[in-house]
Amino acid sequence: MDQVRLRARRLGLEHAPLALAAATNVREIAATIEGASPPLALIVIDSIQTMYADMVDSAPGTVTQVRVSAHEITRMAKKHGTTVLFVGHVTKDGQIAGPRVLEHMVDTVLYFEGDRGHQFRILRSVKNRFGPTDEIGVFEMGTAGLAEVENPSALFLSQRQEDMPGCVVLAALEGTRPVLVEVQALVAPSALATPRRAVVGWDSNRLAMILAVLEARCGLHLSANDVFLNIAGGIRISEPAADLAVAAALVSSLTGVPAPAESVLFGEIGLAGEIRAVAQPDLRLKEAAKLGFRQAVIPPRMGNKKDKKSPDPLSVREAGHVLDLLEIFPQTQRRAGAA
Repeated sequence: MDQVRLRARRLGLEHAPLALAAATNVREIAATIEGASPPLALIVIDSIQTMYADMVDSAPGTVTQVRVSAHEITRMAKKHGTTVLFVGHVTKDGQIAGPRVLEHMVDTVLYFEGDRGHQFRILRSVKNRFGPTDEIGVFEMGTAGLAEVENPSALFLSQRQEDMPGCVVLAALEGTRPVLVEVQALVAPSALATPRRAVVGWDSNRLAMILAVLEARCGLHLSANDVFLNIAGGIRISEPAADLAVAAALVSSLTGVPAPAESVLFGEIGLAGEIRAVAQPDLRLKEAAKLGFRQAVIPPRMGNKKDKKSPDPLSVREAGHVLDLLEIFPQTQRRAGAA
């Protein structure tokens, strides 16, 4: 408690309406909840793996202890109308350590993600019984603690350099929130027998698929090159809508031709080279127009003409195949023709 008190004083929160207790016995915690007057509004258990119930003969952190401890605290919280926040440890691959039974006992599962090399922290919901999942909140770590980032797209693109080969802006979607991020690719000749493939912030398997599609469908020679891909800003993108932006960044780096200025891209690429539609294209275009982008390369849109109206002053170009990228990068077209 002394360490928490010192940190609260440094952050200017020493007078916050917060009570601390250094207890790990579930019976003591339940008695505190029962005897609180007025009833507690919020209880934070840090962490659930350190709690133990003395009626169970096992060590803290085991499956039985976690299940019994979480059940007892949840029962008391429901009785008094109190919200409980369980803090749980995670493994190296990002999963909750120990039993997954804890995920089934709670209403919402939140992951607090971040990279030590970046100041951004992302709060992501992967389970929510009362609302949508995959929603994110973006925060910035500073000397005064975490501060909310109201416009993460502008912050992720704040250090973007225009007219740079290999740099493309992607209009991604996190839950129902559109986020614009920069996709950076570097294609360089390799002196190794097996060229390197390094990916940060994206799926390495999808990168291998995009490289194979560009070679087979566009005639580009990428197998003898080292390929490096990075999602700038420390954010991780998992949706397939990033395929088209990644392909454009690879082609731009290979040819040395920058992507069109003030343009965004999104779309899923199939093995036949076709560009497939993705969810919520209008939300992505509206976010791009709000940040001053003037062009967008997207998959063919379905629906009637009223649904195809683009936000002003955004000029939308529909691409149905990866070969359409050759028209964006003319030097690529000449190389593919020569091949």
